[in-house]
Amino acid sequence: MNFFTKTILLSTILLTSLNATAASVPDKDSKRTKAGLYLNSIEAHQMITEPDGREIVLVDVRDGVEIKFTGYTEMTDIHVPWKVIDTDKWDAKKQSYGSHRNTGFSNELQTQLDKMGISKKAHLIFMCRSGSTRSAPAADIFFDKGYANVYSMVDGFEGGKAKDGEHKGSRTVNGWKNSGLPWGWKLEKDVMHGIN
Repeated sequence: MNFFTKTILLSTILLTSLNATAASVPDKDSKRTKAGLYLNSIEAHQMITEPDGREIVLVDVRDGVEIKFTGYTEMTDIHVPWKVIDTDKWDAKKQSYGSHRNTGFSNELQTQLDKMGISKKAHLIFMCRSGSTRSAPAADIFFDKGYANVYSMVDGFEGGKAKDGEHKGSRTVNGWKNSGLPWGWKLEKDVMHGIN
């Protein structure tokens, strides 16, 4: 191959891979936000590691028990759960404990942002398990509070469920954890909700 052909081929591969990872407007209403700003986990990681002078905050809105058993990224700046597991509730359909909305979410997160000196111009990235029913409404609350740059991470920490194959039904599609981004089991006391 000559230089020109190699350059065209490399450019095509790069553009294709960029388009494959670009977060677009979600097809589910539960994932859409008022701000209309969406990132997938790879884009969120890139924004965090290459901030270009922007003030960036990664907010994990999963329950602490969920984080303990599914993993955590030390890139998290603040953890405030959107919903909290409730052992007094049983969800018969899911064969699991239920949960209730953390009514203090807005005030607790605002307190943490204020303690850190975060301005309303900051880029807030909200992350839940799959980017479905927690990160989007959390982003909406802070958009309504005047934070214009609020993003929902549409594939979440664990990603989506495989629709077929050996891992059908398991969360193995996309997401922070499945994208090879930094994560582990060790939690950071100073970041975790309710510890400070």
